[in-house]
Amino acid sequence: MTVRTTTRAFFDPQTWTVSYVVWDHATRHAAVIDPVLDYDFKSGHTGTKSADQVRAYLQAEQLQVDWILETHAHADHLSGARWLQERVGGRIAIGAHIREVQATFKELYNLERGFLPDGSQFDHLFGDGETFMIGTVEATALWVPGHTPADMAYRLDGAVFVGDTLFMPDVGSARADFPGGDARTLYRSMRRLLALPPETTMYVCHDYPPASRGPAWQTTVASQRAHNIHARDGIGEDEFVAMRQARDATLDVPALILPSMQVNVRAGQLPPPDDNGVAYLRIPLNALPRH
Repeated sequence: MTVRTTTRAFFDPQTWTVSYVVWDHATRHAAVIDPVLDYDFKSGHTGTKSADQVRAYLQAEQLQVDWILETHAHADHLSGARWLQERVGGRIAIGAHIREVQATFKELYNLERGFLPDGSQFDHLFGDGETFMIGTVEATALWVPGHTPADMAYRLDGAVFVGDTLFMPDVGSARADFPGGDARTLYRSMRRLLALPPETTMYVCHDYPPASRGPAWQTTVASQRAHNIHARDGIGEDEFVAMRQARDATLDVPALILPSMQVNVRAGQLPPPDDNGVAYLRIPLNALPRH
């Protein structure tokens, strides 16, 4: 198969996040996937070092951005989607089930009355199996819930961008204990992705590497099926669910979940400023589980 696109990865060592630019050779039209807005918890300041690297690449390659794609509303980094859109264009898109996530977190944060959990903060909401174009290249949005209710993977040109549904083979799978998450649903989503052709290139959104290697983000369906420590062939649904639930019970709450979710359900837009012109993030006290 002739490769029609180039994929460039950007690894953010502060959040272990991988963002991507994928672009069509024929038209130089591009999509950005899971961009990061830097956030310093101690000072409350945002930054754009990560997003600036993406923007610089887009400009250097003279790419026109069609889409800024979110695989889900991330709990471990703030989205740089809105910041990038204001500078390079593109439509911000996510899965249609983001409405469920918005409703949950509007209640948790008691967000302002004007925030509507209807997905209108995004330019487009994908349905399962919906196709869209990046230049002349057709892509397909795949609904893969379990980590959250709204996770999407994006398949195009012999590759699939899986978000947090699967990690590298020696790391395994995403947690399933966030609101609306479900280990059994996650297993079925993983098997859907692992049913893609074995040669399909798989790009993950995070890497938490063991000490024996550096960060990595590219693998294949065949490698995942042979070696993934949580999801390889031969591991059944009940076995996975028992493992995932036991493991999730030991995990800490992500360090940036409180600031990130109230930004990410807004498609990367910061909360509206108060009368003094300053935007504020809310911290609900004693509302989240300790782990």
